[in-house]
Amino acid sequence: MRSKPGIGVAGLVFSLIALGGCRVSTSRDGQGGDKDVDIKTPLGSISVHEGETDPKVTGLSPYPGAQLRKDMDGEGGANVNVSSSLFGVKVAVLKYRSDDPPDKVLSFYRKDMAKYGKVVDCTGGFTLGYRHHDQDAEVACDNAQTGHQYREILRVGTQNNQRDLAVRPAGSGSEFALIYVRTWDDKSTM
Repeated sequence: MRSKPGIGVAGLVFSLIALGGCRVSTSRDGQGGDKDVDIKTPLGSISVHEGETDPKVTGLSPYPGAQLRKDMDGEGGANVNVSSSLFGVKVAVLKYRSDDPPDKVLSFYRKDMAKYGKVVDCTGGFTLGYRHHDQDAEVACDNAQTGHQYREILRVGTQNNQRDLAVRPAGSGSEFALIYVRTWDDKSTM
């Protein structure tokens, strides 16, 4: 079956218009690597900021005395935003190290997270992700393993607007991650 030439030409014209309005900006770290990338098109935008250090992006308070933990790539956190008129997602992750044991970190964040609703203990694992069926339902644990060695997980919020704390022992102290995930579709607003 032959395709109609008008459909192919219309697709090509649409692609050229979309690409013509595309803007890409990057900033580099001290070693010449990309740290931040922002891409804007007429159809939406993508923003990736590595090395995030501000706990405000997660909506959670900084733990007293905790130090930002750097991964092997030197990054301690990230803030990613994808948005269009049809859907969007924001994910912010910050990783820390504390001299305090996990129990003390958990106690601090149980209180801090309670301002967003009922705090759920997901010890044993959880699934981080977007659930399309009921975005405004309270968060739950799915008993799936994270693939990481975090032993204690706290979660609060709704399926489309949640905050997580993942904690594990590290020597005599602990390592933990603050995670914020917000999703929306064309029927909701950011």
